[in-house]
This record gives sequence, structure tokens and C-alpha cells, in this order.
Amino acid sequence: MKKALIIAGKDTQDHEFIYPYYRVQEAGMEVDVAVRNKEIVKCNLGITIYPTRDIAGININDYDLLILPGGAKAMEKIRRDQEVINFIRAFNDTGKPIASICHATQLLISAKVVRGRKISGYYSIKDDIINAGAMYVDLPAVVDGNIVSTAHYKDLGPWMKAVLELCKKQ
Repeated sequence: MKKALIIAGKDTQDHEFIYPYYRVQEAGMEVDVAVRNKEIVKCNLGITIYPTRDIAGININDYDLLILPGGAKAMEKIRRDQEVINFIRAFNDTGKPIASICHATQLLISAKVVRGRKISGYYSIKDDIINAGAMYVDLPAVVDGNIVSTAHYKDLGPWMKAVLELCKKQ
């Protein structure tokens, strides 16, 4: 059985966490949720996240898919966690699918995995994406190699459809 990992934290965007969390389970995947110190946290609209893993010690070999939900405040904190950034970079190096939405693209930028790629992200970070060497694309699902990105939770359906299609090819 394939396994997904969602990396989250306080103030993660509720829609961007909860939809992929259940969607991958509907597709037959197991899912772990990693939060630093395995802390129970609230999303920015009030959903409570009960993590199954601590960021410390997560292993790229345990997962077939990495999901990065957004939330501007959450990403400002999470992107400063060098262990998370190193994990994302190493996960990308495996070629396994990475699903990124909204401000989570900031994690991809900090991991230095966007240069030369077509990438989406929230509209306010368009310049950051371009300055990191990527081509900004505003479509419901942008697939470039192993990364599937989108700008906004209004596109959760097409984004997750593209993510799961990519997972089937792995």
C-alpha cells in the first residue's frame, strides 16, 4: 500500500490540509501527518491537526507522496525549519511526487527545487517563484516532473486529481 506524508504546522490552511488528507485515503493510501514535536495544532480556521509523526526522524523511504498544504503564517514558520527543507530537497531527489498548494511553494523555493521548472503558488508569491528561477504558471494543476502545484484552494479538485494520476505512474 502506498503511503503519503503531509507536513503541517500551526496556521496551516484548513482546506489545503483536510481535502488532501481524506482524498489520498479515498484513493487507498495510508497517510501520516508530521508536525514539529508532534504538537497538536490548529489550522487558521480552526481545524485541529493530530499529527502521527514528529518532523524529527521522518524518512523519505517510508513515503511515496509528499503533500505540502499552504497557509502564509504556517509557511513563514515551517520554512525556517532546516530539517524540513532538507527533507523536501531529498524527497525531490528521489523523483517521487510532491504536491504543493498556495504558500507551500515557499517551502519548495527554500529547498531550492524550483529552478527551471513550471511552478504555481499563491498569487502574492509570484515574484518569489520567478526570482527563484522558476516559470510561474497560474493553472488549476501545474505538473512539472514530480511536482504538482496550484495557487489556490479553489482548485483542490483538479490539483488532487493530477497528484493521484502522477502517483499511479510511480
